[in-house]
Amino acid sequence: MKAIVTVVGKDQVGIIAGVCNTLADHGINVLDISQTIMEGYFTMMMVVDLALCDEPFASLQSVLKTYGEGRGLSIRIQREDIFDAMHKL
Repeated sequence: MKAIVTVVGKDQVGIIAGVCNTLADHGINVLDISQTIMEGYFTMMMVVDLALCDEPFASLQSVLKTYGEGRGLSIRIQREDIFDAMHKL
């Protein structure tokens, strides 16, 4: 299963490394990544593969949210099918 991870917050050193390491700790592979900095704010969107993840999805959401809060970031993960349905015109 694929999922979409979004990260938003004030730019700081190590955001990409920290998020990617957190994902890797749970067996999650990053398939695609896009990031930019707009007027000091970091934004990133990732497509990830959850096939080897052993963590329940709700628990994974909590892990990422908690990690983000500790760094002053908003980190969210959504299943790809839910994300697609929400953004369909």
